[in-house]
Amino acid sequence: MRLSIDSHDETNELTEEQIRTVEELLQFAADVEDVSEGAELSVTFVTNERIQEVNREYRDKDQPTDVISFALEEMSEGELEIVGGDLPRVLGDIIISIPRAREQAEEYGHSFMRELGFLSVHGLLHLLGYDHMTDSEEKVMFTKQKEILNNYGLKRTEEF
Repeated sequence: MRLSIDSHDETNELTEEQIRTVEELLQFAADVEDVSEGAELSVTFVTNERIQEVNREYRDKDQPTDVISFALEEMSEGELEIVGGDLPRVLGDIIISIPRAREQAEEYGHSFMRELGFLSVHGLLHLLGYDHMTDSEEKVMFTKQKEILNNYGLKRTEEF
């Protein structure tokens, strides 16, 4: 397995199968993206209140959101890159709001698992450096998300 994934469900709402599906999907996406073997990331499933706290603290946005990613490999001004050694690649953290995932699944007319998968892949792609700040970046990222989800078998009409 390419990724070492540390998953936490702070809501206690997800089944083991749902968590396992997210982890398998992230492994699949890591294969597609050719992520180095042994890379690490964490996925935490939270309430709207918790993600709002994180959003307020780190992004100065006092509202809940669906997914937040913290890439640990992004270089800030003045930081030195650590090169060499046999340390595993630490990608970062993905935080997903379970209530928002449920709301959006209903809003978009697809399964909760499809939405959870979408948010997971979206978060991973951010950790890998993809973004959607411009139209061209958004097209690349969203096309990649859709391809990964469809090839994994979580199409928009998929019921899970």
